Amino acid sequence: MKILGAFAAVALLAACSSGDETASTGGSGAGTTTGSSIRPGSQEDLVANVGDRVFFNTDESTVRADQRPVLERQARWLAQYPQVQLTVEGHADERGTREYNLALGQRRANSARDTLVSLGVASSRLSTISYGKDRPAALGSTEEAWAQNRRAVSVVR
Repeated sequence: MKILGAFAAVALLAACSSGDETASTGGSGAGTTTGSSIRPGSQEDLVANVGDRVFFNTDESTVRADQRPVLERQARWLAQYPQVQLTVEGHADERGTREYNLALGQRRANSARDTLVSLGVASSRLSTISYGKDRPAALGSTEEAWAQNRRAVSVVR
């Protein structure tokens, strides 16, 4: 039984490593990350080369002026990869009721989506969802943690 378990572990590791080799050779090299195994048009490409999130002020859902360049880069990136579709996730910090934060997260996701649409991205390529305060990026009851949790995150689907 131990030998069978060891064989399964080796097979699993081999499958993981062969998937990485495929990813590193499968792209066209269009990404800006050099010498990387990041596949162009992937979530990793979005995070590494464009940015996947914008942040909001407390109790607000309007995209801040200092966050708009992230969405502009996302719109340009989406123009490069017309097959890519995104889900925009809305999030809130821990303060407030669950219902309030779900509604606030939805408004934030909608605001980011609407900005992308205004920048030329087809609305049919975008969907939204709110997680409210249920998926914090940073734990803690500090202004620094709350600031990281007031966000909209673009996820490749």
